[in-house]
Amino acid sequence: MTVKEQTIFNSCGNVIKTSDKEIHIIGRIDEPLILILENVLSHEECDVLIDLAKNRLQRAKIGGKSHVESDIRTSSSMFFEENENECIKKVETRVSELMNIPVSHAEPLQILHYKPGEQYHPHFDYFTSGNVVNNRISTLIMYLSDVEEGGETYFPSLRLAVTPKKGSAVYFEYFYNDYRLNELTLHAGNPVVIGAKWVATQWMRRQSHRIT
Repeated sequence: MTVKEQTIFNSCGNVIKTSDKEIHIIGRIDEPLILILENVLSHEECDVLIDLAKNRLQRAKIGGKSHVESDIRTSSSMFFEENENECIKKVETRVSELMNIPVSHAEPLQILHYKPGEQYHPHFDYFTSGNVVNNRISTLIMYLSDVEEGGETYFPSLRLAVTPKKGSAVYFEYFYNDYRLNELTLHAGNPVVIGAKWVATQWMRRQSHRIT
């Protein structure tokens, strides 16, 4: 008999209640746990995050400590400072409650912008090389805009494509003892065909990550 892996995410039913919002689960895979969520951000919050980020974007990079530009990832991105303002603090608090991990384990909130033709080839969010003491364990991708065509978050091993919808999100975790489950979280940002794609990404670490 196979024992089901424990999960980080903790919820009963199809509604998650944070201190300021009710978030709805509209789709799920159990192993690895992948959830499609609605009402994570309001449309106003999405617009504010885009406005705060758009003049601070730079070419997105890949890698751990030695970030480099690569054709694997062709979008633009920026990171907010921790608790940079009341809007960021509010989103970080809600996301922490949703992901069931303390804010101290969170990396800075990242905003990504994809123009037509831009994409992120299949990759893992956790670090697979080097002696990583405090690896990532879960991801929340929040969609800040609708996309007319393309731009799905695609899990090739599972043949699962999540279509961007403003205010919604996809959550997945990869801290399992069974490494095959972690590998199933291989995912890509499909090329945007028509329109533009804006997302906010939150990564959580196994241990405390923030200095403050």
